[in-house]
Amino acid sequence: MKFVSSMILFAFTLVSCAVIGNHASLPLGASPDSRDNSAHALYLYSRARLSSIEGDFFVAQSYLSDAIKLDPSSAFLYTAMAENKVKAGQSREAMEYVTQAIKLDPAYREPYLMAGILMLAAEKDVEAADYFRTAIKLDPNKEDAYLHLSIVLTRQFEYADAVSILKDLIKQKSESALGYYYLARTYGQMRLYREAVAYYGKLLELKPEFTQASIDMAVSYEALGEYDKAIAVYKRLLKEDDSRLAIEQRLIQLLIQQRRLEEALVYLNHSVESGINVTESMRKIGLINLELDQHDDAISIFAGLLEKDPLAYPLRLYFGIAFEEKGDLNRAYSELIKIPSDSPVYIDAVGHIAFILSEQGKKNEAIDALKSAIAANPEQIELYLNLSTIYEAVGKTGVALDLLLSSETRFGSDARLHFRIGVLYDALGKKQSSIKHIKRVISIDPEDAQALNYLGYTYAEMGVNLDEALRHLKLAVEIRPNDGFILDSLGWTYFKMKSYDKAVANLEKASRLVKDDPTILEHLGDAYAARHEFKKALGIYKKALDLDPDRKDLAAKIHKLQEEQGER
Repeated sequence: MKFVSSMILFAFTLVSCAVIGNHASLPLGASPDSRDNSAHALYLYSRARLSSIEGDFFVAQSYLSDAIKLDPSSAFLYTAMAENKVKAGQSREAMEYVTQAIKLDPAYREPYLMAGILMLAAEKDVEAADYFRTAIKLDPNKEDAYLHLSIVLTRQFEYADAVSILKDLIKQKSESALGYYYLARTYGQMRLYREAVAYYGKLLELKPEFTQASIDMAVSYEALGEYDKAIAVYKRLLKEDDSRLAIEQRLIQLLIQQRRLEEALVYLNHSVESGINVTESMRKIGLINLELDQHDDAISIFAGLLEKDPLAYPLRLYFGIAFEEKGDLNRAYSELIKIPSDSPVYIDAVGHIAFILSEQGKKNEAIDALKSAIAANPEQIELYLNLSTIYEAVGKTGVALDLLLSSETRFGSDARLHFRIGVLYDALGKKQSSIKHIKRVISIDPEDAQALNYLGYTYAEMGVNLDEALRHLKLAVEIRPNDGFILDSLGWTYFKMKSYDKAVANLEKASRLVKDDPTILEHLGDAYAARHEFKKALGIYKKALDLDPDRKDLAAKIHKLQEEQGER
């Protein structure tokens, strides 16, 4: 509705720019008295226009009322009065003057346009459409009626008709920037984002400075999943004007979503330097440093933020996690224990406290901490999941599974529960039960990339249902295109299907995204070997073995390849 409202205001601006034209001229053969009346009426109109420009709408109406008395057959003057009535918020009276203008001169276009706008504002779409169509017939070369008619049609979900009208406009006026813009927007509302992008592109060829069109094009690229193109558009806009703060924030968010964290840091630092959203930007910088294992930098940032606001418990949580990941478990514990039970991040804090205790060999204390938290917060599934993980870590996988199965009644519709149950069944070697619960996750959330990946990789490892595995993994890649582990699963599935070129392409990308993972490297080595690229395979296998020296199967593959290639 905001878009429609802005267009109604735009429409009245267009109407107010109307020139007097033929409707200001005197008819041939008019008497001297009528000529004098018309001339004085035009003078009063000019005074009314000046008053209107200054915002004195009621003064303008007084002048126009006198002008109409002098020239009561002027459709133009009635339309001018209607315009002032609209500006003064008197829409009902405005419509009366518009109706009279149409009666006086059915061939005069402007009152039809204004009548359509008034009907559009009143949400009388059928009447509005009729008035706009008449305005188009009276002058097919003016774009405003086409644009407003398209608004009416899209509001009625008659998208095909709206597209047709806008294409008619572009045929009449090939340079109509607004025609292209509205057409692109209409395609966007239809979710035909490829067509939307095409018309935004044509518009930007005409008007490269049309910033909103660039923004909407980037949004369409995002809807298409073409995030790199969206990012490129946002970067271009910021290069043109680095003060576009909303665009910068959107770019930062998109870069973070796409795991392009180093690039996100550049823009976040600029945001901090600009003095805009400093606390939030610093928080994000801290989290990115945490993600990049730059623990000291993260600790420094969170310490600074907590100095300003010691009761910011989410920041306290991140502060503790930074120490935990750095390996300073005592300091991590001392920070996390400060988070009170009524804090919104308390449940997360308890989970980390339990894992710290577990890492310190205090398994029973960890279990007791989670049990106590569950007793106080029985509706918090995270606590059950964390306790199951601790049980698994101490070798009580069956106990962990029983805990979660007993909570199915309470959390049966939660995808996280079924995913964790699936993992535990898998750990116990019960593949079919595992698959059943992972499928339940996907039925709850068809776009759960983690579950899609888990099921796809499971099938690939088992060598079964490879077409289904491929379908799940392709969707997972669409959702998370820069996740190296998902790309590894996809590449491994292609390997199992003997599509070795596709396997290599995906596994190479996976190895670039996840550096130094021995399993991904082994898969890539297998794919190279299948393509008879034995030197590459050998090099990759050796790198994987360096990372995981206890892998006897890798050592055997290397030995076999060396023998076959005559290498000592």
